[in-house]
Amino acid sequence: MDKQKRVLLLGGARQQIPSILKAKEMGCYTITCDYMPENPGHCLADEYHNESTTDKEAILKLAQKLNIDGIVCYASDPAAVTAAYVASKLGLPTNPYEAVEILTNKDLFRAFLAEHGFHTPFAKGYMLAADFLKETGLFHFPVMVKPVDSSGSKGISLITKPEEIEDKVRYALEFSRNKRFVIEEYVEKYGYQIAGDGFSVDGRLVFRCFGNDHFDKNAINPYVPMAASFPYVMPKRVHDKIHAEIQRLFDLLHMNSGAYNFDIRIDENENVYLMEVGPRNGGNYIPQVTKYITGVDMVEYTIKAALGEDLGMLSMADTVGYWSYFAVYSHHGGILRAIEIKDEVRKNNIKESFMNYEPGEQVPAYTGSNGTIGILIMHFDSQEEMLNRMDHPEEWIKVQTL
Repeated sequence: MDKQKRVLLLGGARQQIPSILKAKEMGCYTITCDYMPENPGHCLADEYHNESTTDKEAILKLAQKLNIDGIVCYASDPAAVTAAYVASKLGLPTNPYEAVEILTNKDLFRAFLAEHGFHTPFAKGYMLAADFLKETGLFHFPVMVKPVDSSGSKGISLITKPEEIEDKVRYALEFSRNKRFVIEEYVEKYGYQIAGDGFSVDGRLVFRCFGNDHFDKNAINPYVPMAASFPYVMPKRVHDKIHAEIQRLFDLLHMNSGAYNFDIRIDENENVYLMEVGPRNGGNYIPQVTKYITGVDMVEYTIKAALGEDLGMLSMADTVGYWSYFAVYSHHGGILRAIEIKDEVRKNNIKESFMNYEPGEQVPAYTGSNGTIGILIMHFDSQEEMLNRMDHPEEWIKVQTL
């Protein structure tokens, strides 16, 4: 009888539950860890350990003690570095640790792209606002300020003039573990920003599903996507051009096998800007949306990749239908009173609902993905209906807070 595979899953948050359930479904012995024992995923696992997923040495020690067969980082950029570090130390399947470090640090990523001739905004990393203030002449305003090591658009803002620098840098640093920020020149997008996930096998991008990011210009942080709709509306040549740029990046970084989450822009000349390539599955239930539209279960392939199992069945798949995720959010924090959704949308479009809060609970304002009240997975009869619903949510949903 084959030995039961032991999988260490970094994190037990609500959005990480699909990876825990999939590993169990595949017959694995599941072990979760993070520093939040109240996270709901832990009670679904076979075993839980209270260790921070960003403490590489602590997780390495734990993994050695547990004699694991694979380590999984699902929907979490900070834990991706830990997973690669531990796997490399133990000789388990992983993407190169150095490559994962580059992909999860915005200043390193921008520098790597510039060095290798990719289209990328001029950018530079700093630790102090004073250092940037000395070098404002290097930049064309407006510029974006971002924590180098955060995800989910947390801590991001636009700086239009030098007088805004100190306050917005201070805000960015609140979300940086390394206490560094990156300044990058603003890239005007042509059409929708590109969202989506992909998967490499032995360094080849064998599967990807691109979508359209949607933003609320009236939100407190208008740079946080409120939705992503699939498929991406641009012609095939644009899909292929983006694919080729991602593949060139993978070749340069010597990637192996694993999942990726993309944030990409094109300009009016269809030049490709790789804004973010996260070495992990997307959050906001993007893998679940992707499964609806392509039939490909990327969660299963993520577990298989971590265990070194055969990935030969994974390939590109046609998209069928029109799907999206929508992040339920509030412009203002407060006590959640009600979420009002038009009956026709509730009946015809919403296929799954994942709520983080109940009425009567305190909810945050939507300044980053950590402010999401819940996620709706939605289906539409046409591209026109999908884009209209996602671009104009005020017409069908209202979140009431006190």
